[in-house]
Formats: sequence, C-alpha cells, structure tokens
Amino acid sequence: MPSIRSIIGDRETVTVNCGTPVVSAAGIMTDRHIGAVPVVDGGRLAGIFTERDVMARIVAAGLDPNTTSVDDVMSTELVVADIKESLEACLSRMQQARVRHLIVLEEGRLAGILSLRDLLAADIDDKAESITLLNAYVHYIPADLTKVKS
Repeated sequence: MPSIRSIIGDRETVTVNCGTPVVSAAGIMTDRHIGAVPVVDGGRLAGIFTERDVMARIVAAGLDPNTTSVDDVMSTELVVADIKESLEACLSRMQQARVRHLIVLEEGRLAGILSLRDLLAADIDDKAESITLLNAYVHYIPADLTKVKS
C-alpha cells in the first residue's frame, strides 16, 4: 500500500486564516472541490473547517456566514496523523473518530490533509495491483510445459 507521503505528494494544501468569513472559506472549498480546510493562525495550525461544521454550526444554528468567521465555528479537537504512519493506521483512526478528514503533520508542522476518499482510492489501487499480479500468477504457464513432446 502506498505511503501517506505518496498520496499527499506535491499537491497544494489549501488553508484559510483565522478570521476568514465562513462564506469565503465555503467558496474556496467549493471552487477547489474539497470538503475541509485547515485553519491557520500566523502559520500555526489552529483547527479545521469542514462541511459538517457548515451544516451543524452555521446552518442549523442560524448564523450568518457573511459575518461569522471560521475560527468561531471550526473544529479544534483535531484528529491528526504523522506522515510516517501507515494508511491502515490512518483509516482506523478516522473510523474511530468518525471523521472524513485527517490532518497530516511532519515534525509537528502541517504537511497536508487526507480525506477518506484519498485512502479508499489508494486501497482500491493497491487491491487492483494485487489482483493483476494474482491473475498473472494463476495464468502463468512455465516455458518447459509449453513444449510438446513427440
């Protein structure tokens, strides 16, 4: 199975600053087709703002997304992983915490964010490769068996 580093790769980690209006953060998330953004305060990770936060803490609470800032409604109890951890450990942590996004740290600093979709895609790719190898093994005919004896 691939590493967290290979999944995160060189892709840009989209973040928003504390004080960013919710409507702006939601617009960034919509434009980038992402369901969560880490929230930073002066370069320090302060929280995560997710689609679930929009629904539970903005819409359901009747707050105005134009005047509410992300730091007022973001999740601050972060579920994190180290970039060196296995994908299996990350998936297990996400399932236990019932979250769909996992902040990835490298030496205590923000390295990226993983979504459940990222992990499932990596797992599917890994399984597809295993199936291909198993099919090749099952259908392999040694060269000495292909010669017809007369």
